[in-house]
Amino acid sequence: MEPQHTLSVFTENRVGLLGRVTAVFTRRTINIESLTVSESEVVGVHRFTIVVRAPRAQAVKLAAQLERQVEVLKAFVHDDVEVVPRELCLFKLDVSRLGPSFEEDVVAMGARIVTRESAFVIVETTSSPSGTGALRARLARHGVVEFVSSGCVALTRPMKTLDAFLDEVEGARRSFG
Repeated sequence: MEPQHTLSVFTENRVGLLGRVTAVFTRRTINIESLTVSESEVVGVHRFTIVVRAPRAQAVKLAAQLERQVEVLKAFVHDDVEVVPRELCLFKLDVSRLGPSFEEDVVAMGARIVTRESAFVIVETTSSPSGTGALRARLARHGVVEFVSSGCVALTRPMKTLDAFLDEVEGARRSFG
């Protein structure tokens, strides 16, 4: 199995950019394991968090290709040890199939029940992808009817901020311009 890499791609917020970003992966026949887009800490800049399974050299080439898009400010490639990943997950379970250890399992895995209805309960967790997998396996014996995940969001362990990078770029532009 290929190693997993997380790409942090900082962009302007433009219509059609998502399609062009995903086309870069499609042309190289690389499957996107997870994709999340949100605002970033810099006003007017959005962050794509993209998880792929590919050799590092290929992930670096992808990042370089993404940076050729006009609206992409910068793309970074991170190994698993460089990121703190989290995903939000919801599980719907059939009340008639809940086993006696259901609530213990929910609490033991750091999840919580967010809705109780006569026919079902909904459990929520925010966890690492591996924690989500463990909870999913544990809840399977209680009758998971539906499952949905937000996709991975991740922050990097290195302390360099996007603001610092943008300041460097602006400084370089002034020195050449």
